[in-house]
Amino acid sequence: MAKTPASKRIRSKEERRTAGKTLRVNCPRDAHGKVIIGSDPDRDIVKLIKAQNKGRLENLLPVRHGRMSQSAFAFFRGTAGLQAHDLAGTPHSGIIVQACGDCHLMNFGGFATPERTLAFDINDFDETLPAPFEWDIKRLAASFVVAARWRGFKAADARRITVRMVRAYRESMLERVDAGVLEAWYSRISFEDIKKIAGDDVEAVSRIEALESAAQERTHENVFAKLVSSDGGKVHIFDEPPLIYHPDDRDLSRNVVIKFLEDYRATLPEERQMLYDRYHFVDLALKVVGVGSVGTRCFIALLLADPDDPLFLQIKEARPSVLEPYVPKAVRAARHAGHNGHRVVLGQRLMQAASDIFLGWATGSGGGYEFYVRQLRDMKVAPMIETQSPAIMRSYAKLCGLGLARAHDKAGDAAQIAGYLGKSDAFDEAIGDYAEGYADQVERDYTAFVTAIRTGKLVSDTMPGALETALG
Repeated sequence: MAKTPASKRIRSKEERRTAGKTLRVNCPRDAHGKVIIGSDPDRDIVKLIKAQNKGRLENLLPVRHGRMSQSAFAFFRGTAGLQAHDLAGTPHSGIIVQACGDCHLMNFGGFATPERTLAFDINDFDETLPAPFEWDIKRLAASFVVAARWRGFKAADARRITVRMVRAYRESMLERVDAGVLEAWYSRISFEDIKKIAGDDVEAVSRIEALESAAQERTHENVFAKLVSSDGGKVHIFDEPPLIYHPDDRDLSRNVVIKFLEDYRATLPEERQMLYDRYHFVDLALKVVGVGSVGTRCFIALLLADPDDPLFLQIKEARPSVLEPYVPKAVRAARHAGHNGHRVVLGQRLMQAASDIFLGWATGSGGGYEFYVRQLRDMKVAPMIETQSPAIMRSYAKLCGLGLARAHDKAGDAAQIAGYLGKSDAFDEAIGDYAEGYADQVERDYTAFVTAIRTGKLVSDTMPGALETALG
């Protein structure tokens, strides 16, 4: 019998765990709390933001900056590229996983699985790429501190919330070591699981049930009633400029859209191609979404199987991941599909417990822009951060930690990560230090950002009075 090459030899859980523990020599766990932004002497946030704006729709940049200017938390959500730049200068473990890339607390939520049950998971993969596992943890941790400060929570509460997330991640990863690889692919977090986590917390259970009810209203049928008009007997998406409008683009003819959809159809599994064929294209409009995505080419397509049986697809531009300049070429090449839409779809399928049945990708004919496609809304719900108490946010942080651990286990190696993390709270506290330090940096950057708007270096469609007051 031929000998198995050393590179292909099956390693036991203990061997992989030991390998992870050994990595602490070059990157001690407490090192993660000591370096916040590296030592780049040319760190210029206006320059970095403009670099991220390159190639976006110029008319939407004021909207993007306006949304980012609402608070330090909104600014944080729109600057994944800035934190990616900063993370590249921090110590890293060397353990590579398929990373979300923009792992902040608003990029988790509920959505329908193909079986039409609600699941909780990461729901945004625009920046997904192989990267050090702790980069996702650091962005998620910082988002909780920034959000807690935005809500006016005490510093001690912000710290507890953040460390709770990291501890949940670490403890979950330790538990996952003894499960088989397939278990990671089968596991998911249901809303019933969330209720069990909430236990006897009446307020938490009430919030969960409210989200479940809200999810039932976020279906294609309800969207159809809100976004579609049949004036003059012709069914079409009605305009609400500047957030929803039909682009004045001669190159975006009906034939071009249909050709694009045919190319997208080819990326679906065969049985889903047959499902897709039950629908017929009716209309297309540009729809502004999110904070970080504003300015990218994002469309909604209306398809009908029957006059009252709609399907809305979101066609979203897939640009290079913000992590790409900072991840070694050999690392990103291992799982980069060569097409950014395909990259997003691959990352989503690798990390999510269950993905949209209409998830696919294609290239636009006008300018060669790359896109991925998914359902616009399929019972998707987001956390109500603006009304959470410290206790509720702490429970939510735990949930996000569990969700991220599940995703990294599915797209990585739980044993190696668990070996590095260990059983003590050393890593938890270090990330708590990092999150507090990075939140301080976010607040400084936010002030510089608002100053750039005020002085005309960046253009915005709004300048809230609160910002003028903050600037003195």
